[in-house]
Amino acid sequence: MVKLRAYLYVALPVISSSMPCVTSIALPYQPDEPVTLWVNKVGPYNNPQETYNYYSLPFCQPGGKLAHKWGGLGEVLGGNELIDSTIDIRFQKNVDKSTICELELDEAKIKHFKDAIENSYWFEFFMDDLPLWGFVGELHPDRNNGNKHVLYTHKSINVKYNKDQIIHVNLTQENPKPLEAGKQLEMTYSVKWIPTNITFLRRFDVYLDYPFFEHQIHWFSIFNSFMMVIFLTGLVSMILMRTLRNDYAKYAREDDDLETLERDVNEESGWKLVHGDVFRTPRNLVLLSAVVGTGAQLALLVLLVILLAIEGMLYVGRGSIVTTFIVCYALTSFISGYVSGGMYSRNGGKSWIKSMILTASLFPFLCFGIGFALNTIAIFYGSLAAIPFGTMVVVFVIWAFISFPLALLGTVVGRNWSGAPNNPCRVKTIPRPIPEKKWYLTPSVVSLMGGLLPFGSIFIEMYFVFTSFWNYKVYYVYGFMLLVFLILIIVTVCVTIVGTYFLLNAENYHWQWTSFFSAFSTAVYVYLYSIYYYYVKTKMSGFFQTSFYFGYTLMFCLGLGILCGAVGHLGSNLFVRRIYRNIKCD
Repeated sequence: MVKLRAYLYVALPVISSSMPCVTSIALPYQPDEPVTLWVNKVGPYNNPQETYNYYSLPFCQPGGKLAHKWGGLGEVLGGNELIDSTIDIRFQKNVDKSTICELELDEAKIKHFKDAIENSYWFEFFMDDLPLWGFVGELHPDRNNGNKHVLYTHKSINVKYNKDQIIHVNLTQENPKPLEAGKQLEMTYSVKWIPTNITFLRRFDVYLDYPFFEHQIHWFSIFNSFMMVIFLTGLVSMILMRTLRNDYAKYAREDDDLETLERDVNEESGWKLVHGDVFRTPRNLVLLSAVVGTGAQLALLVLLVILLAIEGMLYVGRGSIVTTFIVCYALTSFISGYVSGGMYSRNGGKSWIKSMILTASLFPFLCFGIGFALNTIAIFYGSLAAIPFGTMVVVFVIWAFISFPLALLGTVVGRNWSGAPNNPCRVKTIPRPIPEKKWYLTPSVVSLMGGLLPFGSIFIEMYFVFTSFWNYKVYYVYGFMLLVFLILIIVTVCVTIVGTYFLLNAENYHWQWTSFFSAFSTAVYVYLYSIYYYYVKTKMSGFFQTSFYFGYTLMFCLGLGILCGAVGHLGSNLFVRRIYRNIKCD
């Protein structure tokens, strides 16, 4: 019993980033004023996404129509349903022991409770937007039957307050009773009010796991990644500038003898020889423009959300991160249209409407497809993770009336302002044949190897992000995330530029898609890491949780891959234009 209480106190106050958090709005109370205790959800502790309505277990329900508390868009998408428990709690009024209800046990109820106890079901309450947690029951060793299922029947609630504001709440489960058919269990509660000097603005600190997120290994990983950036950028600058300077000098020689020219041609054909094909329109231009435009939008979106989270402490607000992400995605759709429209027009594209529609709908519809499959599973299981139809309509309206028009506007502006062709070299009519090269200079190998270093730069941070989302911890170190994101961008650009240069030096001018996939492969390694994390670092089980884990991770990796791919392509594009601007194009 004591061990379980300690476990609850340590494990449950570090809540998941997908759960409701504390609002920053002060709610002053008058003495003896009613304070509502909201019940939220219940589910197996090892499966964070598999949550159900609290009254899906046969607890005695309040009479009459259940009063619900509806939150914002992010809270609903997080799978929360707050219901008034009708338990009588009043501000600064202690309750020694009071009855909630009389719970009559029968075989059906006992079966439900036993299944919940065997799967370590825990529940979540809210008081003044502060969360409380507890386990439904536990297994007690029994000499005759092996294990005996017991249900906690008393809830001891301690509330700390500062003047007229609630600062902290804590729930302790007591009085375990065995489950026996035909018996009545008296469900009781007690409330104790304790004054404190902690201010309202600091009341969320107790839910943050400082030793975990600010561990020495986290600082070391940031330093290690930063040193990788310095080394990589210095190495790329030194090698490329030295190599290109030699190439420029060699190609610019006008009075070399015949023997020297023949030796240069035989030893190294070089990247200059493909100047008539390097700006040839890539295959599937519409798709490439769409993913590059979407990736540029996602890069700006992530940067914007991180900065807002640092400035406004969004992790404190209930569902604020999700809501902010959706709203910012809609408002930044102009960027995706602008980048995509300009790129499509510069490469001679004619079907700009098709390009615009694909840009505006590609990533949202990918997410919608994955979400629809997961939502079907959640509905089948009767889980709170199922998104209500009304919420889906709201999200669609945001996309249709904000995101889509802004993408259209961005496409029009991009075509007119940055859509004029400006290639340094003229494209030849007949494509140059691509010679066979070593296996490591093929586009597929360059693409596959390109994601290793970017993945290495974010590897440690992925562990903290995954642990935050899947193991009941609040991610609050967005300063770390900002540094890692900037490091990822720099490393991705450098690695992609190196890969593009090697490809062009091998006389392969298909660099557009190769540069994109070279950076996109970072997400492939992240997904492979997620498989390792699932089997080694978690205790998740069952079809429901497995499908949600890999479905959400796939959604995340698709966004990450498109973001990195766009950054890699745009960086390579600038590099290619820069080096061919200084040579004599025939």
